[in-house]
Amino acid sequence: MTMDIKGLDYNTGREKLVMTEYGREIQKMIDIAVALPTKEERMRCAKSIIHQMEMKTPQFSNSEDYQQTLWDHLYLMSRKQLDIDWPYDMSAAETILSKPAPMAHPSSDGQTRMRHYGRLLTKVFEQLKTMPEGAERDELVRLTANQMKRDLMTWGHGSVDDEKVADDLARFTDGKIQLDLSALRLDRVDAIVPDSGNGKRNKKRK
Repeated sequence: MTMDIKGLDYNTGREKLVMTEYGREIQKMIDIAVALPTKEERMRCAKSIIHQMEMKTPQFSNSEDYQQTLWDHLYLMSRKQLDIDWPYDMSAAETILSKPAPMAHPSSDGQTRMRHYGRLLTKVFEQLKTMPEGAERDELVRLTANQMKRDLMTWGHGSVDDEKVADDLARFTDGKIQLDLSALRLDRVDAIVPDSGNGKRNKKRK
């Protein structure tokens, strides 16, 4: 389902996430932690948030300085407002968000910014921009959102957030399509398990 109701908390109208890979729920938890009255409470909450962040990025758990990176991300996502005894030196955290000057790209169709969705979904985004409201558009939105989720699962190596799907769909349709995630539940997508080498893929146990 799609909704276009005045006053609805649209994804495009929300505050921009500092680090989109963790999703809006993690950001909300951090905002709550910042507002807690005592340093002990804030630290307990911070440790719980780090655990949730670990679950969002299991593919990087074996990388060097993994824990330091998670705490750096927490520091940045709190906008340096979380008053706790940080377990690591945060002085270099801001370099994570430093980006080199963008290079010109030969593509003129905007494909690069949504390359993980592919050319077919790019065309669907354009179609949704002009499609009239109704059951046909609602069904296309449902199919598109679920395909986006599958693509994100593949691109993100097993980490995906429904909020990310909603944000991207709104962005790439110029705000024309706004998913109401309380009314539309996206399909469950299991993590993709690499080929074991014997020609068969192991299925993730449920």
